[in-house]
Formats: sequence, C-alpha cells, structure tokens
Amino acid sequence: MEDPESEGAAPPPGLSSLLPSREFLRSRKGQLLLAESVLSFIIFICYIASLAASFMMAPLLEFLLALFLFFAYASKLNEKFKGVHWPLADFLRCVTAAIIYFAISIAAVSKYSDGASKAAGVFGFAATIVFAFDFYITFNDLVTFLKQGSSDSPEGRKTE
Repeated sequence: MEDPESEGAAPPPGLSSLLPSREFLRSRKGQLLLAESVLSFIIFICYIASLAASFMMAPLLEFLLALFLFFAYASKLNEKFKGVHWPLADFLRCVTAAIIYFAISIAAVSKYSDGASKAAGVFGFAATIVFAFDFYITFNDLVTFLKQGSSDSPEGRKTE
C-alpha cells in the first residue's frame, strides 16, 4: 500500500524540473514564445530543404533566441537578473524578427519556385504576424512601465 502522505508530495527533481510550469505555458507570453519557437523551427527546416538555403540563418537565430527567452521567463531569470531590461530586449527581438521574416518571406515567395521555399515564405508571413502581435503586447507593457517611472520625474513632482 502507498503511504497517504506521499501522494501529495512533490516529485523528485529530475528532468521535470527543466520543464516550464503550467502557469507559464497558459500565459499569453508563454504561448507566444512557444509559437515563435515552433514557427521559427519549421521555417528553418523548410529553408534547409529549399533552394533558398541562404535564408536559413535568420530562422535559426530567431529559434534560438525565442527558445532562450522561453526558458528564461519560465525559470524566472528575468526576476533574478535585474541588470537586463527584459521587456526592452524582447521588444527589440520581436521588431527585428518581424521585419526580417517579412523581408525574407517576400524574397522566398517571389524569387524561388520550389515548394519548400514557398512553404517557408507562407510560414514566414505567419511568423511575421505572431512576432508583430508579440511586439505590440510588449510595447504596451513598456509604455505602462515607463508611465509608472515618469511619476518619479521632476515634472510629476512639480504638479503635486
């Protein structure tokens, strides 16, 4: 028979400690980072299989950056390392990724005629939308953060 006290106990640390929490996976940021990682990996595979293999570096870098931020936010590194302004870094990553994906998707769809290039272009347009939505959400978070910080400014003190 099992010990009734051991049923509520946490599982022993192991591989499950590397997995993100369910709360983060259900959050909007977790889902966006997961979607960005998956789309970037699919686009990377499509470019490898296509004639447009010269475009494969951008999706690979975006995949690695999205994966890094996914695990950084999931393990709460953003709360431990206060020296990095995480929302600004995430905003810049999303803006550049949206622009780069849009540009290489247009080039892949218009210049190359093989199916893998066309698929990479279509997935690239989808990734552009996901990254644009992410930088819109992150921009709103940045504006909220900056408005909170502006109450400490000299102009805010003069009106009081």
